[in-house]
Amino acid sequence: MKQKSKHEMDDELRPEYDLKKLLKSGVRGKYAEQYKAGTNLVLLAPDVAKAFPDEESVNEALRLVIQLSKIRKKIKVRTT
Repeated sequence: MKQKSKHEMDDELRPEYDLKKLLKSGVRGKYAEQYKAGTNLVLLAPDVAKAFPDEESVNEALRLVIQLSKIRKKIKVRTT
């Protein structure tokens, strides 16, 4: 039995799908900017992540922070 070389793939692609041709014309990062525009992911530190069981609790806490910052700004405006 002939042993396969390192370069031969063990996949089930049809012969007409020549990856060498297909991968030459590809553009790296073609849709990266569009992807970034549609996402807003934030990685939480492990200790912070433990405090929030799900995304809704994170959103609720952040909304509270926003409200508190607005109140603080109003107080600063009144005292100056």
